Amino acid sequence: MNVLTEGGIMAQYTEGSASAADEVPDLSDSDDDDDQWQCMDEDPNNVTITCLFCDRLLYSVQETFLHCQSNHHVDIPSYVKRHKLDDYGYIKLINYIRSAKCSADVLLSLPEDSPPWDNDGYMRPALQDDPLLQIDIEELYGLDVDTEDPDPNPAAALLHRAQCAEERAGRTEEALTRALEDLHRLKVLVQSLVLNVDSGRGPGVAPGSSSTGPVAELREDEDEAYFISYGHYGIHEEMLKDRVRTESYRDFMYFNPDVFRDKVVLDVGCGTGILSMFAARSGARKVIGVDQSEIIYQTMDIVRSNNLEDTITLIKGRIEEVHLPVEKVDIIISEWMGYFLLFESMLDSVLYARDLYLAEGGSVYPDRCTINLVAVGDPQMHRERLAFWDDVYGFQMACMKKAVLLEASVEMLKAEVLISEPAVIQTIDCNTVSISELEFTTDFSLKITDSTQCTAIAGYFDILFDKNCSNKVMFSTGPHCAKTHWKQTVFLLEKPIHVQSGEELQGNITVRKKRKDPRALLITISLNNMKHIYSLQ
Repeated sequence: MNVLTEGGIMAQYTEGSASAADEVPDLSDSDDDDDQWQCMDEDPNNVTITCLFCDRLLYSVQETFLHCQSNHHVDIPSYVKRHKLDDYGYIKLINYIRSAKCSADVLLSLPEDSPPWDNDGYMRPALQDDPLLQIDIEELYGLDVDTEDPDPNPAAALLHRAQCAEERAGRTEEALTRALEDLHRLKVLVQSLVLNVDSGRGPGVAPGSSSTGPVAELREDEDEAYFISYGHYGIHEEMLKDRVRTESYRDFMYFNPDVFRDKVVLDVGCGTGILSMFAARSGARKVIGVDQSEIIYQTMDIVRSNNLEDTITLIKGRIEEVHLPVEKVDIIISEWMGYFLLFESMLDSVLYARDLYLAEGGSVYPDRCTINLVAVGDPQMHRERLAFWDDVYGFQMACMKKAVLLEASVEMLKAEVLISEPAVIQTIDCNTVSISELEFTTDFSLKITDSTQCTAIAGYFDILFDKNCSNKVMFSTGPHCAKTHWKQTVFLLEKPIHVQSGEELQGNITVRKKRKDPRALLITISLNNMKHIYSLQ
C-alpha cells in the first residue's frame, strides 16, 4: 500500500502480519444428560465447580446451589423461576455472573424488566466446560436446595429424567423441522434475488424523505442471505490475505496513533475483528465491534486469545437494530467497500451509524473515496465472452449474449488493455455524504491513448485515509496497481467502438440500487447514442 507523508511523499511499506486464533470448543447440549447427572451426583471426584460468587470449589451442581444459598443468600433455581428464564436465558445468566464478576448483592438488586445478561454475547461460556452450563432447565427447576436429601426417590427421579429427555428430543425434532423450513425459504429468497429483473424507475430515496435508506428497511428474512455469506470463514480469509487492503488499514492506524489515542471507536461490520484489534493496539480507550454474521462468535475467541477483551466489546446484530453501550463514539472505522465501491450497500449502514453515534468533531475512516472509469480494448476477451455462444458444441446459443451483456463481471485486467486515461465519476466524503447521494447520474469523458477498438468500460475505486492524519494512507483497486480481492468491474459493450488516440470518448453513467434488492446495483452507461444496462449482484 502507499503511505503519504506529511510532505506528500509516497513511500512503500511491505511489512506483513499474520495471526491465528486458538480454537475454543463451541458450547453444545450433550446427548448424554442422564449420564452427566449420574456423574455429578454419584461420583463427585469427576467434577469440580467454582462458586458463582467466590473461589470456593464444589463437587456437584446441587452442592454449588446449596452453597450459593447458604453463604451468599442467592437461591439460583428460584431466581431462574422468578425471571421465567428458558435454557438460553439461564446460560446467559450464568455467563454474565462469571464474566462480569457480579456479586450476590448486585445480582439481587438488578431490575427484572431489562436484565444486563439479555445479550447474545453471553451465550459464549465465560468458563470453559462449566458444569453449571451442562444441566437442562427442567432439571434445574426440579432441584430443591432447601432439603438435605434432594433425591429421596431415585426411581421417580430417573423417570422424571427420562420424561425430560423425551421432551427435549421432541423439541429438537421441532427445531430441526423449523431449520429445514428456514433453509427452504432462504433458497427461494436467493433464487428470487438471482433471477430478479428490476423494472423499477426513478431515483432512490428522495433527499430528505428518509435518513435510513432501503438497506436499513430490509426485513431480517430479506437480508439473511447477505449475513449468512459472511458467516463462512473463506470470505474472511480472502479479505485478510488481501495485503493491500489489510495493511493499508493497519498502517493508517499504526502510523497515526494520535488519531486513536484514548478514543472510543466503533467498528461497523467487524468480521474477524482485525480492524478493532488494530485500533486497540493504536491506543483506543474502548472499541465496539458490531457484526450480524455468525463469525462474531469466533471473533470473541480471537479477541480473548489476544488479551484485548478489556478494550474490545463485541455485539452481534445489525447496526441499525443494536443498542451500543455508549451514547457517542469518536471514530467509526469500517471496511465496507464492495465491487465498484458501492456493491452490497454496506456504506448505508456506516452512514446510519455516523448520523446516530458519531460525536461532534469525530470522523469516519476511510474518509475519502473515488470511483473511476477507464476504457478497455481487449478483443480477445470480447470474443471469448460473446462469440462463444454462436457455436456451443455445434448448437447455436446466440440468445445468451443478451444475458451475458446484462451482467457486469468482476475480473483482474492487465494494464496493457487500458486504452484511455482514467476519469473520476464520483468523489465521496464519508463524513458528509448522504445516503441519497450514493445513487447518481453524471457525464464522463475518457481521453483515448491508443487507436483501436473500445470493447468495454472498466470501473475501480481509490481509498484515502486523510482527515487529521499526519501520515496519509491510500490505496487503489485499479488494474495498474497491486491486485486486490475487489479486482475491477467490467462492463462489456455489445458492439466495440472504433476510437482514435487523442480523442475524447463522451459518455453518461447512472448508478442506483435495485429496488427489490438494494444491496445490488443497476448501472446504465450511454456511449455513442447506445444505452447499456448492467446488473451487479
